[in-house]
Amino acid sequence: MMDNKINLLVIDDDDINIFIIKKIVEKTGYNVNMVSKANGLLAINHLKATLGQEDFPDLILIDINMPVLNGWEFLDAYEELNISQKVDMYMLSSSVYENDIEKAKTYEKVKGFISKPLSIDRLIELFNDL
Repeated sequence: MMDNKINLLVIDDDDINIFIIKKIVEKTGYNVNMVSKANGLLAINHLKATLGQEDFPDLILIDINMPVLNGWEFLDAYEELNISQKVDMYMLSSSVYENDIEKAKTYEKVKGFISKPLSIDRLIELFNDL
């Protein structure tokens, strides 16, 4: 997978978190095209625009608490798109609420819940699973 480009979509309204993830991505050594969107609505529009394209995300990291469309609302909107392309999705949140972790499990498309901050080792694991 090292030679293939990985398309990563990060949905998070926190500029500092986006900056940190970008730095972690650079340290993985993988060829990654990272796109960030500040809310779920912008992310949905991005997915519609890239559907069927080579830059459609392979991996999506979703924050829960965001303006306009939060992480849960994004997932609901995503399901309505009926996208058949394979994409790995993970909730990436600073939430420590057990109900958020449990709620993530109710979404078939969500492969897991990752607590912030994202570590380089965890990101490499995600890339290796693609």
